[in-house]
Amino acid sequence: MALTRQQISESAAGKLSAALPTLGAIPALIGLDGFVDEIIAVVNKRLDRQHFEPMKTIAVFGEKILKAAGQSSNYELYVKQTKLGGNGPIMANALAAAGLAVTYVGCLGYPTIHPVFAELARRAKVLSIAEPGHTDALEFEDGKLMLGKHQSLGDVNWQNLAGRVGKEQLVKLFGGAKLIGMMNWTMLPFMSDIWYVLQSEILPSCPKQERILFVDLADPEKRTHDDLSAALKILSGFQSTVNVVLGLNLKESEAVAQVLGIALPADSEALIERTAGEIRRRLGISCVVIHPRKGAAAATERESAAFAGPFVHQPKISTGAGDHFNAGFCIGRVAGLSLEESLCAGVATSGYYVRNAESPTGGQLADFIANLPSPQG
Repeated sequence: MALTRQQISESAAGKLSAALPTLGAIPALIGLDGFVDEIIAVVNKRLDRQHFEPMKTIAVFGEKILKAAGQSSNYELYVKQTKLGGNGPIMANALAAAGLAVTYVGCLGYPTIHPVFAELARRAKVLSIAEPGHTDALEFEDGKLMLGKHQSLGDVNWQNLAGRVGKEQLVKLFGGAKLIGMMNWTMLPFMSDIWYVLQSEILPSCPKQERILFVDLADPEKRTHDDLSAALKILSGFQSTVNVVLGLNLKESEAVAQVLGIALPADSEALIERTAGEIRRRLGISCVVIHPRKGAAAATERESAAFAGPFVHQPKISTGAGDHFNAGFCIGRVAGLSLEESLCAGVATSGYYVRNAESPTGGQLADFIANLPSPQG
């Protein structure tokens, strides 16, 4: 008999609570991007110096932009928060907050770490090889627009990685990690080259042990079909040395399915569990997990599962929610939770973050899972 959502939550909370004393002994190596994020509201009507009415939806903003065609228009951007950004740093920060032993390698400022990454540097060991990118994250009730400045990301390449970290140190870091996270393939133009060297030179030199390689492509829409196809082939090649987990949001799953020739129904969200299984089968990797806003599904060679998240209509923050899901799901995997329980840990980590605008500790996450809210609406 299938377990209920509440039963899965209670089981996941119990297992995570029992694992809390051991999380600090789990080494995680995460990379390679890094951004300074400005979380921004777009002003619709300015009421006085300190108060304004924000544009609530992307549709409203889009209509205003369309009406400005052939004329001119200006928009006030109100910076609500400046924070560390990038798929890798946000995920690493969440893992470290939960208690894992995290090392981060990426573009956090070179030769000096940018102050926005100070909290991550206190929680984790950080090794920076380049300057960070910058993102203006325009947040609305129905989504967000990420406006990026990416020139410095070209410095995240194998030459700088080997030269500024050291090849021997990289072998030691990869060899000792139980969880490896390679994030943001889309925005790092030389990530595929780095993957190839890691696959051909670094990982074969590492001690044989069970380890997970978690990959987040990060919205590959702007990359070509051929680029994505080639990257997926390299990704499949990792499976001989590590257990590959590919994490996708709904849009990313549709892009990967298209490249792999997988037909999708009109309502692709309704069948994400099936899509995860088919993508995993085509790539020949250990696991594929897909996380729309309201839940998640995953498939391995032996099983598949879906889980409804604690969706909330008005989150305090939405930028970074997917990265927190990735962190929670990976915590579940390395802590010995079942596939359903790992999905529960993923949606709970994201759910806690969007409600509180901060990453949960391991104890806070276990408590939140034990009393996991029902989805709104």
